[in-house]
Amino acid sequence: MPLPRQAARFNRVVTNRLFAPLAGRVPPWVVVEHIGRRSGRTYRTVVWAFPRRGDLIMALTYGPGSDWVRNVTAAGRCQVMWRGRWASYAPELRRGRGALRLLPPILRSMLGAAGIDYVLHLHRIQQ
Repeated sequence: MPLPRQAARFNRVVTNRLFAPLAGRVPPWVVVEHIGRRSGRTYRTVVWAFPRRGDLIMALTYGPGSDWVRNVTAAGRCQVMWRGRWASYAPELRRGRGALRLLPPILRSMLGAAGIDYVLHLHRIQQ
């Protein structure tokens, strides 16, 4: 079960603003740049991501219905700043135990216990 929307609002207003200076430079925080599927506007969202064989894995603690996730999957691509560098990625929405196995073990067990089982697997696009 995804976390409640009130937690998302708190994170957007408080937590993200605190960690925004670290995002994209200090793991696990990254900046995901995506285009609004209706507005066409460019957005930047701060999230946690974990490297895996050149790709990035993100736990979707608020589920796949979050606007940024919907924007990224609708566009079929996004830009991510990871360790101070921008790169292009193609999204793959994954669910279940196999999806959780892509995450670090400690996070995997906590999310599984909370009933959160969606991840966004971002495949790096070579340019």
